[in-house]
Amino acid sequence: MWATSQLPVKPQFTRQVVAQVRMRTPLALLGAALLVLVGPPLLTTGSGADTGTQIPGLRFMVPNTPGGGYDITARTAAKNAEDAGLTHTIEVFNLPGAGGTVGLTRLVGEHGNGKLAMSMGLGVVGAVHTNKSPKTLGDTTPIARLTEEQDIVVVAKDSPYKTIDDLVAAWKKDPAKLPVGGGSSPGGPDHLAPMLMAQAAGIEPKSVNYIPFDGGGELLASILGDKVAFGVSGVGEYLDQIKSGELRLLAVTGPKRVKGLDAPTLRESGLDTEFTNWRGVVAPPGLTDAERDKLVTLVEKLHDSPEWRESMRKNGWDDAFLAGEKFGDFLDEQDKRVDAVLKELGL
Repeated sequence: MWATSQLPVKPQFTRQVVAQVRMRTPLALLGAALLVLVGPPLLTTGSGADTGTQIPGLRFMVPNTPGGGYDITARTAAKNAEDAGLTHTIEVFNLPGAGGTVGLTRLVGEHGNGKLAMSMGLGVVGAVHTNKSPKTLGDTTPIARLTEEQDIVVVAKDSPYKTIDDLVAAWKKDPAKLPVGGGSSPGGPDHLAPMLMAQAAGIEPKSVNYIPFDGGGELLASILGDKVAFGVSGVGEYLDQIKSGELRLLAVTGPKRVKGLDAPTLRESGLDTEFTNWRGVVAPPGLTDAERDKLVTLVEKLHDSPEWRESMRKNGWDDAFLAGEKFGDFLDEQDKRVDAVLKELGL
């Protein structure tokens, strides 16, 4: 602000100085007010501006119902990004239908929208094939693969099947009488995993009575309500129900046991197969390089944050980070792989 001089002032200049002070005081007050308004954003950390991740109005679409794997991943990622100070509030919304292809069609239709992203995974890859979707993941802008996780085989707490051996023995006797539920449409991970299990057990995949649900939330209600004999879903979706005793975990589908869970792998149980799922993020087509790079940078910073690391640990997710064009190449490979597996299984 304006400082008063300590040197003697000649009388003839007194009126002039007083007038100048009177004129400058309103300007000084205005300047101080502007500093109050401008200062906080310049001084505040964690707004995202210093990391290049600030995307005002960012929306995160979930192409299945609340409680499913895509939903949990999206809401966890959004909260972690906010807690890490990477961006402001991210709106997460659900648009379920047709195994994720309803959401995919909406995403592709948002051409050039750099403020929209979609949670997705192997299930959407399969749904494109089985639903003969006119829009494919090749029409999107690949952002990143985030996680990989095993599927789990679960039954209700009062189920007669105490072990995976009990279940498989009953399943082999009459596959049609033991409906299996999954939180993805045909061609998705929760469908492919039991089909591979059936093949390894000597059961004709076409004879399996698979009942698809649009996400893990709907599937859980059907398992607990004895609408299906057993369910297959991602390990992170039912950890709470397993720990509380509502669900009995019979096996995990990956190459090794899951830390903290008392269940064998399929191979340990005599079924020579393994299966893992993955989840990632895609955006609409037609983004500028700057818009795409900002979304990629956001998920890169999220991946490196302690908040995300802790969430992966708590949910039993394995780190499978792959960004940008490399993720795009991976999507192409997955599309070919799913097509080959569906043909091999006669599905």
